[in-house]
Amino acid sequence: MCRTALGVTTLQDLGVCWRKEHDPAEMLRVGRAELGGWKPSWEAIVKEVAAATGHTVVLVDQTEDILAKSKKGIEESLRKVAKKKFAENLKAGDEFVEKTLSTIATSTDAASVVHSTDLVVEAIVENLKVKNELFKRLDKFAAEHTIFASNTSSLQITSIANATTRQDRFAGLHFFNPVPVMKLVEVIKTPMTSQKTFESLVDFSKALGKHPVSCKDTPGFIVNRLLVPYLMEAIRLYERGPPGFPVGL
Repeated sequence: MCRTALGVTTLQDLGVCWRKEHDPAEMLRVGRAELGGWKPSWEAIVKEVAAATGHTVVLVDQTEDILAKSKKGIEESLRKVAKKKFAENLKAGDEFVEKTLSTIATSTDAASVVHSTDLVVEAIVENLKVKNELFKRLDKFAAEHTIFASNTSSLQITSIANATTRQDRFAGLHFFNPVPVMKLVEVIKTPMTSQKTFESLVDFSKALGKHPVSCKDTPGFIVNRLLVPYLMEAIRLYERGPPGFPVGL
C-alpha cells in the first residue's frame, strides 16, 4: 500500500510529507530542529527514504531557512547513495538524485496540509507534555480517518494517545538510526489501537523497505527494553573489573 506523508511544525519542530504515485493515502511526520543550529534529524532522514522509494515529499517547518538547509542535507545524502548505487553509471546517479529531489516540496503552513493527511508520525523531543500538546493541536485539524503515530523510543503510547480523540487510530512507529540503513521498525499497538490501524502501519513500513515487528505498549518496547539492562551490566563489569576478565572502553 502506498502512502503520503506531510509534516507540521511546533516549537522547534520539523516535519515531512510524502506521497506514493497513484495512491491518495497520506502520512505526516514531525521531527525536531536542534537548538543552537540545524543538523540532520529524524524527519530529514525519513523523508529521504520516502522520496527515494517513489513518494512525493512535502517538508514543513517554521522558516524557509531551515527548510532550505534540510533539503540541502537530503541532496548531499542522496548523492552519497547515488555514488555507491550507480558507481558505473554516473549519469544514472545524477538522474536518480534529481528525480528524487523533484518529489520534495516545502511549506511553512502546517494547517494547510495536515487536514488532508491519512497518517501522522511524530518524532519530537522525548517529553510527554510536549508530545501531548502537539497531538492535541493536530487532532483539531486532521481528518476523521487520520491515523496518529509516535516515534518515541520509550514513552508510553497510551499516555500520548489519550491527548487525542482517536485512541483507536493511534499507535507507535519507532524507526532506528540511521533510518536509510536500519531495516527494523517497531510497530506498537495499545489496547485501544484497532487492527486496521496496526495493519496500515505495518503496510507502510514495508512500503519503505523496512521490517516491521509487533510490540506491546511496555517501557522501551523490545529493543530498548533489552538494550538498557545490557548497558547497565557493562557498566557494572567495568566498575568491578573482575580478576581474569579485564574490561575496557
